[in-house]
Amino acid sequence: MSVTVSRSGNQQYDFSVTLKHDDTGWEHYADRWEVVDIEGHILATRALLHPHVNEQPFTRSLRSVTIPAGIVRVNIRAHDRVHHYGGAEISVDLPE
Repeated sequence: MSVTVSRSGNQQYDFSVTLKHDDTGWEHYADRWEVVDIEGHILATRALLHPHVNEQPFTRSLRSVTIPAGIVRVNIRAHDRVHHYGGAEISVDLPE
């Protein structure tokens, strides 16, 4: 997984996340990624509506995510339909 983040406004950020997952079809695929604070509270979710069996890795974006004041670092984590959460969680500093 890789992440880029840019500031898009006052307390607003655009995220672009590249995932690689062994999608096998509708029963087992990466179905979302989330922006979470350091305590694990979900701040935003990017739903992935279909499997990406033949498109690996793939990148999806989420724009204008409002991050509460005082948060300077967030984690990005992925979720799949079988294993739920797993794999590497990435921490990113929010640009000023």
